[in-house]
Order: sequence, then structure tokens, then C-alpha cells
Amino acid sequence: RAEEFTPSYAGSSTRMDFLLPAHNLGLETKIVRDRAHGKKVGDELIIDIAHYKSHSACKYLWCVIYDPNHFIANSQGLITDLEGEHASKDGKVAVKVLIVTD
Repeated sequence: RAEEFTPSYAGSSTRMDFLLPAHNLGLETKIVRDRAHGKKVGDELIIDIAHYKSHSACKYLWCVIYDPNHFIANSQGLITDLEGEHASKDGKVAVKVLIVTD
């Protein structure tokens, strides 16, 4: 199947990792490479969330972050900051965040 693109946001669009249109569900996956990336992964997801919420077939977004080396300093804070409903004039999406460490 051809990759699905999100609508343009701030002048760019991105490919979705996975979209399950029958469930209105998008899946965004991240692998934390090092400590520097552990500090930036939240910012990357904020941008991804903005893209997904403007996609008409995506009402729910699950963000799965693989961090086997525990490079994310405050994983619970990241979850708290990102989870919940994100809405704007462009649309809305309910976000769930799962950080996998083993």
C-alpha cells in the first residue's frame, strides 16, 4: 500500500508511520538513539501531533517510543505533557503515549 501523507503544517507534510483508517487510528513510532535525541523526542512528537490532527482519517494517535537505554530523562513528564486531546481549528486528535524500555 502507498504511504499516507499528513496534510501540510507549517509548510511541510510528513509520512505517517501507520494509519488504520477503519479505526481512525494513527501510530507514530520513535526509537531514542542517544541522550541528545532523548531530549528532542518530545519536540518531534509535538510536530507530529500537529500533522496527525489535521488528517481527516485520524481521530486517535498512539505514540510508541522505544527507549531501551533510558535516554529520556523524565519519561512520565513526557507522557503527561503529550497525552490527551489536542485540538485546533485544523482538527483534533486524542493522543496516547507508550514508552517501551525493554
